[in-house]
Amino acid sequence: MIEWLPVLAACLGVGVVAGFLAGLLGVGGGLVIVPALLFVFHALGVADLHAQHLALGTSLATIVITSISSLRAHDQRGNVRWPAFRAITPGILIGTFAGAQFAGLLSDVVLKWFFVVFAYVVAAQMLLDAKPKPHRQLPGWRGMSLWGGAIGLVSSWVGIGGGSMSVPFLAWHNVPVKAAIGTSAAIGLPIAVAGAVGYVVSGWEQTALPAGSLGFVYLPALFGIAVASFPLAKAGAAAAQRLPVPVLKKCFAALLIVLATRMAYLLM
Repeated sequence: MIEWLPVLAACLGVGVVAGFLAGLLGVGGGLVIVPALLFVFHALGVADLHAQHLALGTSLATIVITSISSLRAHDQRGNVRWPAFRAITPGILIGTFAGAQFAGLLSDVVLKWFFVVFAYVVAAQMLLDAKPKPHRQLPGWRGMSLWGGAIGLVSSWVGIGGGSMSVPFLAWHNVPVKAAIGTSAAIGLPIAVAGAVGYVVSGWEQTALPAGSLGFVYLPALFGIAVASFPLAKAGAAAAQRLPVPVLKKCFAALLIVLATRMAYLLM
C-alpha cells in the first residue's frame, strides 16, 4: 500500500488538471490523462509493453465517473437529445468494446502513434476553430449505429469520451451546439463503460502488470484521478463563465502539441 501513495498523489494532481480543463473547455480529460499516466507508469517502471494499454483503460474508467456528473448537469438544462443518444448507443457500445479488445492485440508503439496523430488533429481543429457546417439531418438507426461504432472504436484507442468527434458529428447534422455538447456528454458514458470493461477483459490474463491492476485498469490511478476530477469539472464549468475560453482553447491546443511531440520524440 505504501508504494501506491506516490501514485495516488501524482494522480490527484492529474485529476485536478484534467477535471478542470474538461469543465472549462468541454474537452475530454483523456487527452491529458493518457500522457500524464504514461509519465507515472514510466516512473513506476511499468514495462512499455503494457503502459499505453494501462493508460487507455484507466483513462476510460475515470470517465465513467466524471461523465455521470456531466450528463446530469446537461440533462437538467434540457440539452440532451435522448432519441439521438438511444440511436447511437448500440454502435457506441459495440465499437468501443471491440476496439478495446483489438487494442489488446496491438503493440504499445502502434497505440502511442495513434494517440499522437489524434492529438495533433484535435489541436489543429482547436487552433483553426474548425466547425462543420450543418446541412443534413441525423441518419436513421443503421447510419447512427455505423457512426457510433466508428466513434467508439477511435475513442477506445485514444482513451477519451469521444466529445471531439461526437460534437462535430451532431453539429454537422443540424443539432444546435448546446444540444450537441449535452448529447455528447451523455454519449461519453456508454463509451467509457464499454471501453473500461473491454480493457479489463483484454488485459485480464496479461502478466507483468503492476499490483493493483484489474486487467488494463490501474485502480490506484483510477481512484486518485476520479476523486480530484469530479469536483474540479464543476469548478472548470463555473470558471468558463468568467475566463476567455477561446484564448484558453488555443493554449490547450499548444499543450496538446507539446505532449504529442514529446511522445513522438520518445518513439523515434
